[in-house]
This record gives sequence, structure tokens and C-alpha cells, in this order.
Amino acid sequence: MSTPSAQRMDWTVWGTDAVLTVTDSAQLTAARGILDSSLLEVERAASRFRPDSELSLLTGRASGGVAVSPLLARLVDAALRVAERTRGSVDPTLGNRLAQLGYDRDLAEVRARADFSVSAHPLPPHGEQWRRVRLDGTTLTVPDDLALDLGATAKAVAADHAAALISRELGCGVLVGLGGDIATAGPGPDGPWQIDVCDVPGDPAQQVSLSPGWAIATSSTQRRRWTAAGRPMHHILDPRSGLPAPETWRSVTVVADSCLNANAVSTAAIVRGPRAIEWINSLGYAARLVSRAGRVHAIGGWPRAARTVEEAGHVR
Repeated sequence: MSTPSAQRMDWTVWGTDAVLTVTDSAQLTAARGILDSSLLEVERAASRFRPDSELSLLTGRASGGVAVSPLLARLVDAALRVAERTRGSVDPTLGNRLAQLGYDRDLAEVRARADFSVSAHPLPPHGEQWRRVRLDGTTLTVPDDLALDLGATAKAVAADHAAALISRELGCGVLVGLGGDIATAGPGPDGPWQIDVCDVPGDPAQQVSLSPGWAIATSSTQRRRWTAAGRPMHHILDPRSGLPAPETWRSVTVVADSCLNANAVSTAAIVRGPRAIEWINSLGYAARLVSRAGRVHAIGGWPRAARTVEEAGHVR
């Protein structure tokens, strides 16, 4: 994610790579301050790994409905809308499942501890548990047997919001990348943003041009991995089984008008496995799917190098 006229900063946040690029080099420090503040607000509202986060404090205590902050309400609303749009392929009620499989803290800590034991008994069917969650304005109702995990959608919302906020306050073009979630806002750097698409070293790589104001998201079965009961795990669960989704795809990358929409489709595609290509085509999105064997499937007018999204095809 680079361009000759832009200034870029890289660091680590939430256990993943963060990237900030602005078109006005004089605004980089101020932009970093805005981004840090915005991400801290999201973490305090919705982190599953902070015992003092708003989400952690209400878990198991919201069956009768509780008043939540506008920010947490917005994050839950986004997660429920994504669940609806993906017909439950992306389910925000899998917090207990992830904890049962060992992902109950920052991934670095999960990997550092001894192999985690998992019950030999099969997990009961999960079903569409997200439909049991209710949000009425800022009143949230969550049954006590469920725990919300807003990880994927909250990160995408955070990227969208921070990019828009920085551009609006500083008057420059901006790119915010949080792991595989990349959002842009404002004018581009003398043309489209140049995005390097490659999930992990050794995977097929490609550079694409992303028009200003658009977003791109990559969901992967390769990065957030750990071992539980001697079995390799990854963080994208199939809500039907409550287990990591079959690894039909190493990664799925999607271009959309927001990072939230791109992430929703890329994550759901991992869960849907072989059915993902037909589903994405029916939605009209541009996407790049890398199979377990490393074969690239480009669909929906996926942009080739040095082509803009508009030149490659319409993205809804």
C-alpha cells in the first residue's frame, strides 16, 4: 500500500498490522493521533479480551435488556446487519465457541500457552443464534447463554470510521489498514491507491489500483491460527458446526464501497466454501479467492494491476 506522493506509518495494534497513509505529509502525526483515539474507543467498547470493556462487563448480564453506549450499539447493529445479509454465515454470537476452542485472549497469549484441551464431546448445534439478540436504539438484549464476538465487523467499522474522520478533520486523503481491512477516504494520491494483495509469504501476489473512497478486505484461514487438543484451529467459525470453517480457501479478497461490506462478503465466503463463487457472483462484487492449493479465482471483474475499480467493473 504505497504511492510516491503519500506518507505512510506502520505499527501493530490488536495483534495485527496497522497501516496509515495520508496524502499530506504534514498531517501524518495528527492523523495517527486521531486513529489511535478512535481505535481505543472501539477497544474499550467491544473488546472480547479486555475484562473492563463495555462488552465484557455486560456479558451474561443483558438478558433483561441493558442500556449501552451509542458506539457499542452502532457496532452491534453493524454485526446484526451483516448476519442478516449473509444469512447467518457471519454470526456475532460465537464468543463462547471461540473461547471453548481456546481463543479467549490475545492470539499471542493463546499461542504461547500449552496446548489447550477441548472437550471430546461434539458441540451442540449452534443455529441462527444471532436472531435471539435484540437491539432497540441503545437497549441491548443478549440471552445469558450467548457471548458476542464483534471482532471482524468491529475492525471493519473502525477502519471505515477512522478513515472518514481523519479525512474530514484534516482535509487530506487517507488510507487506514487494520490487518486485512483497508478503508480509504478523501482524494487519492494523484490517482488510485496502490494495494498489494498477498495474504502470507508464498501465496500468489498481485498489485491492484483502488479508487479513492473505496475499500478492500481480505479474510484468511492462514493468519489467526493456534492449536487446541493437537488440532490446528483458525478464527473463522462455521456457525452451523461451531468449528473452524473447512479450508476451501486460503484467503478471499473483496472490493466494496465500505470496509464493512467488503469484510462481510470475504468472511462469509470463507464459511460458504465451494458455494462462495456462485454466491459472490450473484451479489455483483469483485473478488479474488485463493484456493487451498494456491489457485487464484478472480470473479466479478476483479481489477488487474494498474486498473481502477471502475475500469474493472461495477461493485455494488
